Amino acid sequence: MTNIEDWDSLSYEEKNRQLYLQQKELLATLLEHKAISKEQYQKSLHDLSEKMGYRNE
Repeated sequence: MTNIEDWDSLSYEEKNRQLYLQQKELLATLLEHKAISKEQYQKSLHDLSEKMGYRNE
């Protein structure tokens, strides 16, 4: 989701969902490139999911 007009049309919940998915993807990229350990990935994803009200997906 890169278009500002698209972003502006999203509801608050949809924006939160998009932010969650972007952060989850970033964590996966860091893990893939071995910038973080699997344990760090799991803890960060758990903390992110809990903070934003999502279960680990």
